[in-house]
Amino acid sequence: MTFSSFSAAEPNKVNPAKKPKLLVVDDEQDNLDLLYRTFRREFTVFQADSGVKALEILANEGEMAAIISDQRMPEMNGTEFLSLTVSDFPDTMRIVLTGYTDITDLIDAINSGQVHKYITKPWEPDQLKLVVSEATDNYDLLKQRSEELSRSQAQNALLSVIVAIAQKFNQLSDCVLPLADAFWQNFGADGVILQLVDHGDLVDTQAICGNYLGDLTTDPLVETAIATKKSQISLSHDPQADLEQPCKTNLAIAVTFREEVLGILAMRWRDANALSLNDIAVIQQCADEVALALICIRYHERL
Repeated sequence: MTFSSFSAAEPNKVNPAKKPKLLVVDDEQDNLDLLYRTFRREFTVFQADSGVKALEILANEGEMAAIISDQRMPEMNGTEFLSLTVSDFPDTMRIVLTGYTDITDLIDAINSGQVHKYITKPWEPDQLKLVVSEATDNYDLLKQRSEELSRSQAQNALLSVIVAIAQKFNQLSDCVLPLADAFWQNFGADGVILQLVDHGDLVDTQAICGNYLGDLTTDPLVETAIATKKSQISLSHDPQADLEQPCKTNLAIAVTFREEVLGILAMRWRDANALSLNDIAVIQQCADEVALALICIRYHERL
């Protein structure tokens, strides 16, 4: 488990670079072994000797950056298999290996967007590496654009909620649940707690959404966030590590205004490394807006 502090301006690098995932599918074991040796240094490589087994791997392991599939396989050929992956994994790059001289089916698959490129057998390893490198670059670009859009939509939706809450409520106790729920809904956390802080101490006013949350008064991450007035993050880089801990990504967001901690927003994800730097920056920016809303509501509460 690693711990670090961050701010909206200068978040630490908390999400280490991971190897992209590559699925290779071929009914000949020699070809699978060759593909594995070719790409094992740059990729986390998964192997399947049929389309059916490949679909099982995708169901268990999730999205791949790229899939390399042989075209001629029993029961299900390459383009048939790849067509089944499009709806669930639209950003994945698909590459077909073929020895056919008739490539009509492949051309149709390429034109329909189901296949990125095809390589004829026997292939040159350097040529295949170049094609896969280009494909993964395209995948990274697609994911980056998709994530940027998703973050922007989440931020805009959350800011709209915060403004509405600041205008509607005159009691701090009434606003914590809708604020916590907005963060929970828009950032995909498995659990969220928003608990208010007064003069450096957690108070009883809190709201809980989701699961996998404990008592914030005993959470060392929260204690550090209050003491330093800086948001904290803990990550388990190994999904298999700390198996007794249900959540591998944990945030303790310090909701502050003019060096005063007004509250702690605790957010939990079961997955390891569930956040990027940009995700954290957006969450912190929204938390800063929450601070303004709390100050506004507190002012009216004291009138």
